[in-house]
Amino acid sequence: MSFSRRNFLIATGVAAASSSVLSACSSGGGGGDGSDKGAPNVSKGKASKIVIGTKADSVGPAPEVPGAVKGGTIWTMDQLDCDHLDPAQIWSSYEGWITPLFMRGLVGYKVSADGTSTLVGDLATDAGTMKDGGKTWSFTLKDGGKWEDGSDVTIEDVRHTFERLFATFITYGPRYPQQWLVGGKGYKGPYEGKHLDSIEISGNTVTFHLNTARADFNLCLGMRAFSLVPKKHDTKAEYDKKPFSCGPYKIDARQPGKSMSISRNPHWDPKTDPIRNAYPDKWQLQFGFQLLASTDRYIADQGNDQHTVSMFNEVAPERMQKVLSDPAMKKRVFTHLDNATYYYAINTTRIKDVKVRQALNYAWPSQQCQLIRGGTASSEIATTIISPLTPGHTDFDLYGKRKKPTGDPEKAKAMLKEAGKLGQKVVIAFQASDYAVKTAVAIKNALTKAGFNPVTKQVDKTTFYTQIAQIDNTYDMFAAGWSADWPGGYTALQPTFDGRVIANGASNWPQLNNASVNKAIDAAALITDQKKADAAFGAIDRQIMELAAVVPDYWPIRNWFHGSKVGGMFYDAGATGMAICKMYTTA
Repeated sequence: MSFSRRNFLIATGVAAASSSVLSACSSGGGGGDGSDKGAPNVSKGKASKIVIGTKADSVGPAPEVPGAVKGGTIWTMDQLDCDHLDPAQIWSSYEGWITPLFMRGLVGYKVSADGTSTLVGDLATDAGTMKDGGKTWSFTLKDGGKWEDGSDVTIEDVRHTFERLFATFITYGPRYPQQWLVGGKGYKGPYEGKHLDSIEISGNTVTFHLNTARADFNLCLGMRAFSLVPKKHDTKAEYDKKPFSCGPYKIDARQPGKSMSISRNPHWDPKTDPIRNAYPDKWQLQFGFQLLASTDRYIADQGNDQHTVSMFNEVAPERMQKVLSDPAMKKRVFTHLDNATYYYAINTTRIKDVKVRQALNYAWPSQQCQLIRGGTASSEIATTIISPLTPGHTDFDLYGKRKKPTGDPEKAKAMLKEAGKLGQKVVIAFQASDYAVKTAVAIKNALTKAGFNPVTKQVDKTTFYTQIAQIDNTYDMFAAGWSADWPGGYTALQPTFDGRVIANGASNWPQLNNASVNKAIDAAALITDQKKADAAFGAIDRQIMELAAVVPDYWPIRNWFHGSKVGGMFYDAGATGMAICKMYTTA
């Protein structure tokens, strides 16, 4: 998910310290039935709301969830474990959904039943104070924040958290502060005793000095990557294995790829926390379950599975119609539209001919892939990079997907012949799963028919993004996905298509480095009129699609299944997923 500019709030003229409402990912009610009739529609989805909260909004405890019960254990059942647990390296939505159990930041999102997410002070007293038009930001630490050993969360911990972002062992994750903080270039982190002058602390207040105005800096800090790390317990590279908690829970035991046991942090004070309710006594996270296996267990709804929820796994395509057409089971499916766009990135350093990349777009079997996912109840065929649920989206369809959703092999083959590339070998990486195997077959058949020589590779799901983010990876294409880190076209495009951010661990997976695109991103960043800024990013989207750096695949419709004794299903528009700290289990 989820990436320099005078970002979204400046582009829209919204004051970051106000209570103005921003568009975010879509909120979609209702489920689908596997057919066109009754399926939610991303293109016509209603926007959720993100509000910049006040100091009063930042006071704990979090509002109670009606009917919630305290106690018991909630289990999870998902395919994959977390690739990273060091917050500085978290850029996956899935990791962002789970880690609020034991991570807290200066700010975070307070969710409500009406779909509104409010940016509030989490460990800070409010959502931040902006000066100098956004070049200076200050946050004051609340009293009462505690680490799992009972020690205080200190302002020195805050400074340390942001200084360690520059350490050489941080190879993945968003790099906004590293780009924006004055003097950040060349800084190597705090471990040799050197502080970054642009991060000032005084009393209980930290002040950040930025190299250009960033009126959305507080929205940036709402990302899980900027959760706090204790100076005393920072184990550097080893911190990725087991972070130290300042949230309502702490990690007791972990078997990577298999399980994680979590219990209450007795030092967490709900009076300091406006976001988390923390109803269960324990969480037992389980990994390694394919979609069909988890879906069938939810259908049976026996034993501990009644107290189980999946944060990543959704209803298996093979069971979509069965589950969504059964009123009793459908009640246990949390359906929501998502502002992500899933696509197949094309490695432009390996497939250099734009005609070949365009031919891949024409040849793509979009409808076949959609059917494998479960039909229109699971997704909508994408034609653009920016989702319709994100400001900056402009509707276009350069490669005729709406007219020919099964692909246009004749057009693709003609383009390959014109380029002198008939038989072009294309190595495609997929995240290893049963669903991916079926998808790979459909894509291989379609590309073969269009005159390509496709080779498919299954890559471990947990480390997939780490592998494809290496500059020298050996793949021509790879399944990927992205949603804006906060509302606006900038965070939908800059991290993934700006050629100046190409690096190991970065997210410009196509390794596109086009001077015209780079220049257009910079120009759009300075536009202060909302409609003009949105149009500019829509034009950049079209420009990238003309260069065919990716093949847009789909816009997701989420269908999360859960056991009959799990309640508290809220959508967190800030994190674009379920709000884990609202959930509870009944006896």
